[in-house]
Amino acid sequence: MAKVSFNKDLCKGCGLCVTACPKKIVHLADELNKRGYHPAEVTEQDKCIGCAFCATMCPDCVITVEK
Repeated sequence: MAKVSFNKDLCKGCGLCVTACPKKIVHLADELNKRGYHPAEVTEQDKCIGCAFCATMCPDCVITVEK
């Protein structure tokens, strides 16, 4: 099973990872991070297939995908 983690404090909430996820499990959080952005988060970790499209699209390299 794959695991996706985000460094929420560095995420600027651009949403590129949201559009890249084929399973549509990455969303922007309702709460703000320390920088004042809505960081990305995974809502259903068990549905992640470990494709790493989200990490590839992230311009700030805040996403880690473990298989």
